[in-house]
Order: sequence, then C-alpha cells, then structure tokens
Amino acid sequence: MRFQNKVVVVTGAAGGIGTAIATRFASEGARVVVTDVNAEGVEATAAALRASGGRARGVTGDISKAKDCKAVVADVLAEEGRIDVLCNNAGINRRGPLLSLTAEDWDLSFAVNIDAMFHLCQAALPGMIAQGGGAIVNTASQWGLYPAPGHIAYNVTKAAVASFTQNLARDYAPQKIRVNAVCPGEIHTPMLEAGVRRSGRTIADLDKMVPFGRIGKPEEVAALVAFLASDEAAFMCGSLVEITGAQAVA
Repeated sequence: MRFQNKVVVVTGAAGGIGTAIATRFASEGARVVVTDVNAEGVEATAAALRASGGRARGVTGDISKAKDCKAVVADVLAEEGRIDVLCNNAGINRRGPLLSLTAEDWDLSFAVNIDAMFHLCQAALPGMIAQGGGAIVNTASQWGLYPAPGHIAYNVTKAAVASFTQNLARDYAPQKIRVNAVCPGEIHTPMLEAGVRRSGRTIADLDKMVPFGRIGKPEEVAALVAFLASDEAAFMCGSLVEITGAQAVA
C-alpha cells in the first residue's frame, strides 16, 4: 500500500498501459483519477477499479487542447485537494515516413504526446511545490531514444518527451519534484495490435524478435511506473528507464 491516500492522476487511462497503471495505483491504496478523451472508457475503467475495491473516479478531457488540460487539473484540485503523482501516459502513433504524413498527423502527434505534458505539468506543479513535493512519471518510448524506421512523428515526439523529462527534473528537483520517464519497447496493447494487423505480422512474430522470448505486458510497465512514483525511488530524478526485454529497435 505504497500510495495509501495519495492522489494519482493517469492520462490515457481508458485502455492499454494507462488502464494497467491506474489499476496498479488503485491496488496500492491510491485515490486514482482516470482521464482520457474516451468518455465511455473513462467510466468503464473507473467503475472496474471501484468494483475491485479501489478508489477511483473519471474525468473526461481532450488533452490535445490546452484548456482541457487545465480543466482536468482544476477538477482534481477542487475535488481531491492535491495531486501527489501525475502520470502523463496518453499518446498516439501516426505511422509512416515524412512524405506519407499530413500536417494534421504531425500537429496532433505533438499536441497529444508532448504539448499536453507542458500544459498538465504547468497546471499541476504549483500545487506540488506548495505541498512540499510530488512525482511525475512520463511515458516516453524506446523509439524516442533509438528511432524505428517509418514512425517519424511518433519517434520525434517521444524523443521530446525524454528531453522534457530530463529538463523538468533538473529545474524542479530542488523543490522535491521527482520527474522520470519509462521507455517501453513492444508492449501488448490495442495500439500495438492495430499496427500488427496493418503490417500483416502476428504477435508471435514479434515475440520471436525479443531476446526475452515475448513482448511486454502493460502490467509490467505499470509496475515500473509505480516504482518510479514511490518513495523506494526517492533518489531517482531525471531517469529514462527502458523496459524492452533486451530487444533492440528493429
């Protein structure tokens, strides 16, 4: 129960890694605020957490818009009084090399994957500083560190997430704000399944590419996020932690 009575906000929590993160925090005693643009998914996730004995509620918002980012944080502060952990997990993947992308693909990738972190952190940081500290865990990607071919918008925005994480950590460590990022490789999520179907490959094909013998599970990423947000990682600040099963980028 490392997060007993802590308030944890998880973006992109209506499915995949986000739902796993929210579930992990709820299982450890946190008051979890589930947020996503998918209103039905938000309520389903929050209801499932409550049904399993956790404390959770949903806040629907489109974090590609600055006003929604600010509104989500304002709602949490009004209802919960504080934010102890902010998990910037929401992300999209507009696949393809540069000439296949539209300006909308590029702009939306930045709006969701990195601009939202700017707006959410800018809104949440004053309260964290006032209460004496907090933890921010961002979801970057292995591909933000070592680019995969044919995913320029995703790779560049996730590289920006990595840099944002390290810069924010350096600036606010004196105020006891710990900022770290997880950098997953291939994780079995709906986003990955969509890409697999598009490519004509199978999950079994991906499993063979990983030295560990299989791709990762959302719950394994969630366990790492929870560790980074916990007091057990008290001296970790500005870290980019890969979770890949030893797989190199293909």
